Amino acid sequence: MKEVTATGQSVEEAVESALRELNTTKDRIHVRVIDEGKKGLFGLFGAKPATVHVQVKPDPIEEAKKYLLAVTKELGVHPKIEVVQDGRLVEFKLSGEKMALLIGKRGQTLNSLQYLTQLVSNRYTNQYFTITLNVEDYRERREQALIQLAGKLSYKALRTKRPIKLEPMPSFERKIIHSHLANNDQIETYSEGVEPNRYLVISPK
Repeated sequence: MKEVTATGQSVEEAVESALRELNTTKDRIHVRVIDEGKKGLFGLFGAKPATVHVQVKPDPIEEAKKYLLAVTKELGVHPKIEVVQDGRLVEFKLSGEKMALLIGKRGQTLNSLQYLTQLVSNRYTNQYFTITLNVEDYRERREQALIQLAGKLSYKALRTKRPIKLEPMPSFERKIIHSHLANNDQIETYSEGVEPNRYLVISPK
């Protein structure tokens, strides 16, 4: 962690000095005032500089990436990670050997890693980042599979005139099916159960 002790005629000037030395901005630092200083008589006699200790806050995305690399190393996998950020939406694109180990059955391992990585990231910031882990375009392939499943099961629900319960899945996967069937006026979708075993129901109206 980068840190520095700086002085100035005032606390504000000492902080500005520290910012220049650390080459960062106020929103990225934690400031501890060691001495507020004294202006002195006529601004000269008995003057004492202000002293502050400034630390650069850890970058939440970098900390999340470090965590992910550490966990995957324990699994015997050493992925390359490309970070794509759009505001508070962050995608970690993983590639390399043994990627199937990180996906797991129906993406369960990947979803767990994604949840834990997001928790780590948000420990270091007041802003809330939404982090997605994607292994060699698995998310895109999974989305297409869910859309096909939605079509197949909605047809079955209409044919049998009975609601169809799907397997438990994370909220962002349930949302894919919800959205795909939203314009079907013969079908309704809703979620039941408690996380992490919450599941989707496709039912004829």
